[in-house]
Amino acid sequence: MSFTHRLGVDIGGTFTDATLIDEATGEVRICKVSSTPDDPSRGFLEATERILQEAGLPYADVGYVVHGTTVATNAIIEGKLAPTGFVTTDGFQDMLEIARQIRPSLYDVHFEKPTPLVPRHRCFGAAERLDARGNVVVPLDEDALRRTAEALQADNIESLAVCFLHSYVNADHERRAGEILREALPDVRISLSSDIAPEFREYFRASTTIINAGVQPIVARYLDRIENRLRESGLSAELLIMQSSGGVFTFAAAADKPVYMVESGPAAGVIATSFLGEKLGHKDLISFDMGGTTAKTGLIQDGEPGVTKDYEVGSAASSSEHGAKAGGYPIRTPVIDLVEIGAGGGSIAWVDGGGVLRVGPQSAGADPGPAAYGKGGREPTITDANLVLGRIDPQTFLGGELELDVESARTAIEERCASRLGMDVVEVAHGIVEIANAAMTGALRRISVQRGYDPRDFVLVGFGGAGPLHANRLADELEIPRTLIPMSPGIFSAMGLLSTDLKHDYSSTLVTRLDETVLTNVMQEFEAMEAQGRGALEQDQVDEQRMQFVRQLDLRYFGQSYELTLSIEDPEMRPDEMQRLSERFHQEHERVYGFSAPDEPIELVNLRLSAIGTIAKPSLRQIAGDDQDPGSAVLTTRSVYFAETGGFVDCPIYDRYQFHANTAIDGPAIVAEMDSTTLIHPGYKASVDDIGNLLISKA
Repeated sequence: MSFTHRLGVDIGGTFTDATLIDEATGEVRICKVSSTPDDPSRGFLEATERILQEAGLPYADVGYVVHGTTVATNAIIEGKLAPTGFVTTDGFQDMLEIARQIRPSLYDVHFEKPTPLVPRHRCFGAAERLDARGNVVVPLDEDALRRTAEALQADNIESLAVCFLHSYVNADHERRAGEILREALPDVRISLSSDIAPEFREYFRASTTIINAGVQPIVARYLDRIENRLRESGLSAELLIMQSSGGVFTFAAAADKPVYMVESGPAAGVIATSFLGEKLGHKDLISFDMGGTTAKTGLIQDGEPGVTKDYEVGSAASSSEHGAKAGGYPIRTPVIDLVEIGAGGGSIAWVDGGGVLRVGPQSAGADPGPAAYGKGGREPTITDANLVLGRIDPQTFLGGELELDVESARTAIEERCASRLGMDVVEVAHGIVEIANAAMTGALRRISVQRGYDPRDFVLVGFGGAGPLHANRLADELEIPRTLIPMSPGIFSAMGLLSTDLKHDYSSTLVTRLDETVLTNVMQEFEAMEAQGRGALEQDQVDEQRMQFVRQLDLRYFGQSYELTLSIEDPEMRPDEMQRLSERFHQEHERVYGFSAPDEPIELVNLRLSAIGTIAKPSLRQIAGDDQDPGSAVLTTRSVYFAETGGFVDCPIYDRYQFHANTAIDGPAIVAEMDSTTLIHPGYKASVDDIGNLLISKA
């Protein structure tokens, strides 16, 4: 059977987006439905069914489905993990309680560590011990382990994490323990740290393994519901999930290692930005994704998205190249480097006890949503503020599917904020937007300036349902010369799902000075990981011609506690490659941290390998390019508030779907489309390229 279409479905906190691409023509069809937080699979299936019905397409014609979801993240944040047990080397049962000595705020004496994901009564010690070189000090007591299995069974656990000391060097004890526990607990899912994160640093490895174990049953049930429903409808396509690192893997692999998909949804937007930049010849970009709940920003340099291994998930989770901050649960798997803040269209504005206007991080979400949605929401949000300022058309929101109530938005701002501040509703609405803009500008600085990059050297790509409303203002603040708004920005992340490759990531710890490294040992480790990756790709039915293997090293100055990751340019690792790596490490350290120490010895810490199965990328459809009077695309004129003009001004509202290539318009202006609204400020202009992107720059 020949398949004709690809489908990507991205679940956000407020909306679920679907993108359907015709592989023959490049035609893109989009769909946006409300998310269903009680059961995200319902939103997925509703979006899928609706977009196929609108296209008049049977399920059988879809040959490729990719899904981006936050179901794993939500389970961790909401504390809804499956009942999980933990088995570690005897004497280390308190590892999760002790965690780390650092805290997010150095002088916050009231800081409380996150609650351990496994309660202490479910943490057990196994009589066994290896030394740091992997030699057996205490043999594994198999009979004692079987007694531990009986105690775990009595506690009705669904999942179990096993993390023995130094199993990253020698996994024999851990693998034997896995065999015994699987035999004794046949209905329990078991995660071994040597399979999930075979790297040194016990607490990080244990945390990663426990998160994998805790979300395994939840993710497996979620994916089963989706797969069963799609198969019943006649879909035989391969089902793939977006990984945190930007690649995709199968539903089966995701059910086995769900920790690799914790940041599945947010990663898709950065991949979409990278894909679009490659098509347009832009190698240095900053992605800005503002949805209904959060705003996320990532950085692409030389066409490659930043990837970090220091990542946390939880109530105060953060990613940072400079190490995690102990506010959440650390994960040692590759994750697209993002800065994420609680500033989305549904972020709630409120007045604190000191009489100061604040915005977020609380969100009205999909239910009840902003006050203007008319679903019972009473709290004012960023969407309500933009509506009061005239920046959103109440009649054409979501293509006219959802009519917004301006009076409800005004009333919410008046009752909850303006009356308490003694200010005018419009003035407060503008304040809400500017406070959100300030927070998002800070996020853009953290992903660029604090990483050692000048944002003025990059193109800002604004997307998400609310991103194009704010992108121009943020670019102005950071002096970014060009802002790009892609076609259908509200569902742009779903496009990212269809423009990436199959990927499996592996790592191995090998601590040695770089100038004393035995290249034979390094090559043997890489060859072993490549054999694993090749096997996984063959299982995914990837041809040899489509396989790629990317090798990397984690390096640090001797004695440091953090590393930098560099790609290996010479896969054969000839002796002069080590010299080049040394020089590149000094340069990268200077860029990231502001200094280097060429006289200090460099230490090799971890080896990393990505096994990639390349997938054909979708083509982008070109639009008509004849001369056009922009006035022909004007829908109406509306009074819109701008601080630059000191109040409301008459502003043309353009229908983006009527634009031709090379069309140019001047600000102030608003460009409307089904899934988003683009705001062009006074003093700026916008032009349309041959695939419909809006390019905003100073007039």
